[in-house]
Amino acid sequence: MADKHLSTQFDSELSSLSSRVMELGGLVESQIRQAIDSLANFNEEAARQVVENEARVNQMEVDIDRELSSVIARRQPTARDLRLLMAISKTTANLERVGDEAERIARMVRSIIGKSGAVRALPANELSVAADLASAQLRKALDAFARLDTRSAVAILKEDDLLDQEFDGFVRKLITYMMEDPRTISSSLDLLFVAKAIERIGDHAKNIAEFIIYVVKGADVRHTSMEDIESALR
Repeated sequence: MADKHLSTQFDSELSSLSSRVMELGGLVESQIRQAIDSLANFNEEAARQVVENEARVNQMEVDIDRELSSVIARRQPTARDLRLLMAISKTTANLERVGDEAERIARMVRSIIGKSGAVRALPANELSVAADLASAQLRKALDAFARLDTRSAVAILKEDDLLDQEFDGFVRKLITYMMEDPRTISSSLDLLFVAKAIERIGDHAKNIAEFIIYVVKGADVRHTSMEDIESALR
């Protein structure tokens, strides 16, 4: 009976940790949306709020990490439970970094707004496509993590190339703008940092998808071909 009681408590703690991760994920998604909105509308107030909210994201990561350390020390989990706790830790770290990318976008927007009117001619709005892709990838990754859904995780890994293609295409376009009008070089570089931040958000979503496979199958699929990943899941 005591063992059952302890098991129930442990399950409750795991559930609580997972809920905190989802809460952090929701906050980070909100940061992304607000950062991209600030870019689309050159909204300095929205950008300022993203920067200010970054402290909340950081604090949530610290709190989750502290709770994780307590659970590991008290329960000394093994096998899949330990993998899950490790994956929660890594997912939390990746979400905090996504928050960093959102803050970076907001800071670049504030820099762009402070520059000349030439920026208005730049294709800033075209980044919304990549931003929507990255945000959707993160949302899918969090949903898949909540369900430990390896099929969805594989689908996320397969879609990662789309963001890379968007980034490459945007870089080529920016180079053309800079060559045609040197006055846009400074603001174009800011937009380049924004585009890279969006691409990195997609990379963090991919990392979370890989953690799902690690929890379920015990396999580290980083730097592994898609063919080998699908084979490991059969």
